[in-house]
Amino acid sequence: MKFKNSKKLSGDASFRNFYRNKKNKSIIVYCRKDKFKNLIVYDAINKLLDRNKIKSPHLLRENYKNNYIEISDLGNISGLKKDKKFQINNYLSLFNILIRFRKIRQKKIKTVLNNIYTIPKYTKNLIINETQLFSKWYIPQVIKYQPDQVSKKFNIIIKNLINNLKLKEKVFVHRDFHLSNTMYYKKHFFIIDSQDAVYGNQTYDLASLIDDVRIKNSLKNREKLFKKYLLKLKKINKSKFRNDFEILSVLRNFKIIGIFTRLSKRDKKHAYLKLIPYAWQLIDDRRNSNLHFKELSLFLEKYFPKKIRIQK
Repeated sequence: MKFKNSKKLSGDASFRNFYRNKKNKSIIVYCRKDKFKNLIVYDAINKLLDRNKIKSPHLLRENYKNNYIEISDLGNISGLKKDKKFQINNYLSLFNILIRFRKIRQKKIKTVLNNIYTIPKYTKNLIINETQLFSKWYIPQVIKYQPDQVSKKFNIIIKNLINNLKLKEKVFVHRDFHLSNTMYYKKHFFIIDSQDAVYGNQTYDLASLIDDVRIKNSLKNREKLFKKYLLKLKKINKSKFRNDFEILSVLRNFKIIGIFTRLSKRDKKHAYLKLIPYAWQLIDDRRNSNLHFKELSLFLEKYFPKKIRIQK
């Protein structure tokens, strides 16, 4: 697709393409597959964030029938670019956004097409299905003898882990909250890529931010961040919070390994494969500190020993 006065930008892992229209000072988001979610729901969630004093792109024009919308141009500085070296103040700013997420109560949003979109719940079944991307895409790539049996064992283990989640309160969850999904514009962080938002466990976005596969941070620094965030919470059971944080971090990184393998195998986007060894390291860092991971650890040592986990 070509747009007049526009330049194509580098994309992401979604089905969307992005173009900068210098004349209109806008970003064109073009999408043909899953376009309702990637265009209409994306705008609806952005409006919800804006109403809750969380900065995000504004819709300028809608041309859904031709598969695109135009949103405000937030420049070229992503949160990841801004945080070239570990800067705790960047994380503290994003922690403030997470606190605002917790205050969002609205679940139904009127879209630009005048229908009602209901933000879904992040159910146990949905988390299971996401984590099983690891067994669907990664396990067959690595395990050549009876991969189905290995997948069955893995799926039982993750179900047990999910059943060990403790926190009951559900909050707004971006679901892919990390520095790469923010833009730094006019001295503020703006949230992007919010179309997959759900209501779920309050530790998920924190795990996504702190244990981010795109940023190699020491475990010491990540622990410092975790404790800084806890200071912002009132009346929280710290033991239950840490338990859920560690479990969801591990499950998320299994999902990421599955997604990156799928991107390579199905979509020919091979660059993501180089991040898989660090995703394994993030899993190892968390499973070594929680007794609930004993069954998982035995499974991994048997089927995915260290020589496999560090392969690029």
